[in-house]
Amino acid sequence: MEQRILGRTERPVSVVGLGTWQLGADWGSVPETEALEVLAAAVEGGVTFFDTADVYGDGRSEQLIGRFLAEHTGTPITVATKMGRREEQVPENYTLANFRGWVDRSRRNLRTDRLDLVQLHCPPSSVLSSDRAYDDLDTLVDEGAIAAYGVSVETCDEALTAMSRRGTATVQIILNAFRRKPLDDVLGAAVANGVGIIARVPLASGLLSGRYTADTTFPADDHRTYNRHGEAFDAGETFSGVDFATGVEAAAEFSELVAGAGLEATPAQAALAWVVQQPGVTTVIPGARSVAQAHANAAAGELPALDQAFLAAVEDIYDRLLRAAIHARW
Repeated sequence: MEQRILGRTERPVSVVGLGTWQLGADWGSVPETEALEVLAAAVEGGVTFFDTADVYGDGRSEQLIGRFLAEHTGTPITVATKMGRREEQVPENYTLANFRGWVDRSRRNLRTDRLDLVQLHCPPSSVLSSDRAYDDLDTLVDEGAIAAYGVSVETCDEALTAMSRRGTATVQIILNAFRRKPLDDVLGAAVANGVGIIARVPLASGLLSGRYTADTTFPADDHRTYNRHGEAFDAGETFSGVDFATGVEAAAEFSELVAGAGLEATPAQAALAWVVQQPGVTTVIPGARSVAQAHANAAAGELPALDQAFLAAVEDIYDRLLRAAIHARW
């Protein structure tokens, strides 16, 4: 699979990575054996980048990755984790002492002395403007606890604020065919500043797979049930903030478009290729709950360039059905 340099980390990573929120929590249960099989399948498909967080399953996702890498020594995987959601998300909790505690816990979970990349996990906007936060992250780099740092953000304005700082190696942001606002300014600024872009929620929480109908239901412990209106965390993390019924309608059009374009790809693979092929994107991190999903996601990194007619039709779906409701929000 194609490798791209992940911003200021200077590490090569696969254009399709693996998001491991599903292996921790909030997407229904994934048994440990199956989770490890998903990690192995992703690597077999050419994936060299795993994204996790210290709160995914209260550390379960990190622990599974740590075990996998211990059992597959020498596997060239860059692991990005996230910190900042283990305490109430108020600016006064973003301190060097807390950073050290969170990083130490992740190092134990991942069985490593130095973390490849640590991202502030969607902190309050004021933290992203704070000199102290970046100074403290620089201290962790100087101490050897982390190799590099970045941020995971909810809004484009937050992304632009963070990437203006010299130490910010990466920005993680929601980007998919149903959440296009980062195309306006963020991707161009990332290229100009040498910042890596990690695109998350690339399938709009599964909408872009084309498998859902208006009657589809999800388990009670799945965020697609309990966070549709932002009850637990930012609403934009669930279905990209798109109203479910409207999203199903848009996804049906997207699936028809893929079928009519003769892409020899599933709707999910076409949606991943759309993200990968946006100038400025470094890697996209779809999740997977099965070996088959992991293999299919990785294969999307090998699809040929999407033609202009297809890209224009994708934009038209967004403009007609989604833009008015979501474009100004994030």
